[in-house]
Amino acid sequence: MQTRKLGALEVSAIGLGCMGMSDFYGPRDEGESIATIHRFLDSGATLLDTADMYGPHTNEELVGRALRGRRDKAIVATKCGIIRDPNDPAKRGFDGSPAHIKRSCEGSLKRLGVDVIDLYQLHRVDPSTPIEDSVGALADLVREGKVRHIGLSEAGAATLERAHAVHPLASVQTEYSLWSRDPEDEILATCERLGIGFLAYSPLGRGFLTGQIKRYEDLAADDFRRSNPRFVGDAFAKNLELVERVEVIAKEKGVTASQLAIAWVLDQKPFIVPIPGTKRRKYLDENLGALDVRLTDADRDAIEQAFPRGAAAGTRYAEAMMKFVDA
Repeated sequence: MQTRKLGALEVSAIGLGCMGMSDFYGPRDEGESIATIHRFLDSGATLLDTADMYGPHTNEELVGRALRGRRDKAIVATKCGIIRDPNDPAKRGFDGSPAHIKRSCEGSLKRLGVDVIDLYQLHRVDPSTPIEDSVGALADLVREGKVRHIGLSEAGAATLERAHAVHPLASVQTEYSLWSRDPEDEILATCERLGIGFLAYSPLGRGFLTGQIKRYEDLAADDFRRSNPRFVGDAFAKNLELVERVEVIAKEKGVTASQLAIAWVLDQKPFIVPIPGTKRRKYLDENLGALDVRLTDADRDAIEQAFPRGAAAGTRYAEAMMKFVDA
């Protein structure tokens, strides 16, 4: 299995995003989800990514059940800092205070059934808490032996600078794909200069880049993508045209659209680790196949012409959620 470095942490070159196994993306099947995690680990891949807000809490519990007897094969990454109301999970707040981070860590350790978390991340930067205080709490957890490495999610370049000065960050996690290329402005350069790894979540554009979603009606009634600006109205139609162009290139190369999209992310920087999410073994196998795809200069040019930066229609989150992305 190919590996990459997130700071000093060595992980498989492709990780597995576990969120959809428990939340947000329609019907769930725990048996198939656990089998998917087992297939992932048995392949030699290591990095599992979850968070306490997925469910909330139920995704960490599922990952914990899947890890029984296999802990030594896995690099476990989880996150804290987004608060969801158990009675109304659509309501959420943010808490990056030291007290909350330390309390959350205890909960995650218990739900995951592990003695130490390999990578513990602040899920969103809390505007009411100085990032130095949040990272100081994460650093305390490292000193206490409860966490091995720390990271941030959706943090801007200036925040990364301040955070890294308090304690070395292994990673920053941000959406990055053919249709979400904002990290190219400053974040990737900052990561490269500071030696911070980059976890690219949604490298398949929340499933859109797979080519499997052809109609808005293909999304389950409770699928959160039904409210995502890129999946509705005229934006859906425009983005579908872009994906169809990628499908043509993939077919000519003898790979799937998913494999081409993941290979493109892997090709950008050696410190980028995509973490496509799936809850089915057949799609996991397809995603891992991206590791065998090599892009030529002609491929890169064709992809850029078919799906240039900024071509995607719609913002990547609804306006209310974009406010909590640290720029």
